[in-house]
Amino acid sequence: MSTPEQHFAVPIMPLDDHPGGAVVCTEPASQVYLLTFDSPADNRLTHNFIAAMLTALDLVEARLSPGVLVTTSAIAKFYSNGLDLGLLSSVDRFFENHLYKLLSRLISYPMPTVALVNGHAFAGGFMLAMHHDYRVFSGAKGYLSVNEIDFGASIPTALLNIYQIKVHPTFVRDTVLEGKRWSAQAALAAGIIDSTEGWSGVEKLIVERSLVKKGSTGVYRQLKKGIYREQLALLDGEGDEGIEFGKKMEAEAGEIAAAKKRATASKL
Repeated sequence: MSTPEQHFAVPIMPLDDHPGGAVVCTEPASQVYLLTFDSPADNRLTHNFIAAMLTALDLVEARLSPGVLVTTSAIAKFYSNGLDLGLLSSVDRFFENHLYKLLSRLISYPMPTVALVNGHAFAGGFMLAMHHDYRVFSGAKGYLSVNEIDFGASIPTALLNIYQIKVHPTFVRDTVLEGKRWSAQAALAAGIIDSTEGWSGVEKLIVERSLVKKGSTGVYRQLKKGIYREQLALLDGEGDEGIEFGKKMEAEAGEIAAAKKRATASKL
């Protein structure tokens, strides 16, 4: 791929331990818009990262002709390492006010979207890729994984649901309840990704499926809103995930206490 002309660059403002970076938009092929994000060390989905991505999505839609949107990382090892758990607890309604807005925007974007996953996509990074229409893996290394089971974190329903509506039940079980790491080839076999061929795979996907034309009829957004209405309803809900997480953990404690009480009463 030759070096394409740059349309714009949206800064990602520094935040605590995150040095900031940028989301850069180029056009490597006619009406194919590549958003490359670079937020060292591993593209954590901070609210500043999300704000830059939302601005970039607005600029592509408002300033450029309808086409295909591709996202990827400038960091070789990571597409995205997900959320900064320490940071999000200090941000008011992080899920509802930030993360869900980005995921909702992506899943209803008015042109085809492709996640070019060039390295690890863990937890929230995997969820980000899943809210694109297509996924293409690039590079010799990298895994797709949801590993909350390994460190005892609950996953909001809105984030679990994307797997349930896009992939078969066995995949959801292995991914969520076992924390399975999916290699590129295993992900392809499971139907999680559409190609393992990197940028050439993106080009082939766009040409073979005539994707540039799909977003030009003016109905792409509305069709996606119909297909993904359940997911959008969850993402656009008015709940407070911070409070809900606490309730879930309280409920789990209650389930444990109830089981102990029934076991004691059984007299076995």
